Amino acid sequence: MTNANEKADPSQSNLSQSNLSGGDHPSSELPMEGIKVVELGVWVAGPATGGILADWGADVVKIEPPEGDPARIFQKMLAGDMESNPPFELDNRAKRSITLDFTKPEGLTLAKELIAGADVFVTNLRTGALKKLGLDHTTLMEQNPRLIYCGITGYGTKGPDADRPAYDVAAFWARSGIAHQLSLSGDDPPFQRGGMGDHTAGLAGAAAISAGLFNRERTGKGKFVSTSLFRAGMYTISFDIIVYLMWGLVIQTGKRETMGNPAINNYTAKDGKRFWVVGLDGHRHWPPLARVVGHPEWMEDERFKEPRGRAENATTLIGMLDEAFATKDMAEWEEEFAKEPDFFWAPLNSLEDLLVDPQFEPSGALLEVTDGKTTYPALATPVDFDGKSPQPKSIAPQNGQHTEEILTELGKSGDEIENLKSAGVLGYSH
Repeated sequence: MTNANEKADPSQSNLSQSNLSGGDHPSSELPMEGIKVVELGVWVAGPATGGILADWGADVVKIEPPEGDPARIFQKMLAGDMESNPPFELDNRAKRSITLDFTKPEGLTLAKELIAGADVFVTNLRTGALKKLGLDHTTLMEQNPRLIYCGITGYGTKGPDADRPAYDVAAFWARSGIAHQLSLSGDDPPFQRGGMGDHTAGLAGAAAISAGLFNRERTGKGKFVSTSLFRAGMYTISFDIIVYLMWGLVIQTGKRETMGNPAINNYTAKDGKRFWVVGLDGHRHWPPLARVVGHPEWMEDERFKEPRGRAENATTLIGMLDEAFATKDMAEWEEEFAKEPDFFWAPLNSLEDLLVDPQFEPSGALLEVTDGKTTYPALATPVDFDGKSPQPKSIAPQNGQHTEEILTELGKSGDEIENLKSAGVLGYSH
């Protein structure tokens, strides 16, 4: 074994570099084929980043503690009597799992051996904890100069809160300003849906890693890349922030009864189904709206013919549109909407509506993931290659499912593996 205090020479790894580092660039429809990723992630943001890379073809080795990634408890948190764990499956399919106990020096040494032969290391553990373990980017990139090290934090790598713990509800949703900007004055802020900020940060992490790998192709050198839940949140509402930075103006939160542009608003059909009208360009999109509700005379009405007038008389006009839309069921309105090419709209889908939306399956969003025994429906990452959604290779692993396989690839003998088991270094193994 490599001593944790020694520099590991990637060229001396028992795993061939052509397999680990994509040196031979094997032919594949998936762009990350041949790229070796080691993930030390918990909950969602780090595993989401690794999960995206796994979907894109990378060999992702997930290092878990003896008790497993805490995200494995989502199953009990959400519905304790269900057999599967959908959130965990989403972010961990197509990975291999090795269990290592970092309280044992040998466990940490094995982790460093794995990373020494990898192309990419992904982690969302706190910076201070990583440094104590010798898994900070400075140390690991000295050992493996070609490494792309991706650190995902709550608040960034500098400043007073660089090592502050955070979930996405705190850093992405609350502190970045999103919850406030979605709240009407005096109302309680809305609650975030599960993993929204984590998955946004995961996409940013995967993009940063891709850029790092591309840069390495040109320079031969690795790179430290990072993103944070805080930054991901601010970028999500960057429209608001940049207007405030440059003009000092706060864009007010929309209230449907007083929207300054009634052509960007939600309305309700006779059968109670809601939809959103999306007429951003006041000059272009107002005439189709007036015509579609059967009131072309509104286009010449002095109150409504110009954008300023519609804004000044928004409450009146929205009330009139409410009355008009309440005269027909949604199916009838869809036929009317189709007659106007410049009338932009979308249904306000529930989850049940979404799954039967005629665009859902053609969009490439739906996948089936299988290991030959278990098959389940899954959601694809929002990127296609050559017009196809990447197909995950397998379902999410059990904790430590591939421990022996991975250690064998590292060149460990059967006796060595048995000794590591006996010493409790491997935690759970299968």
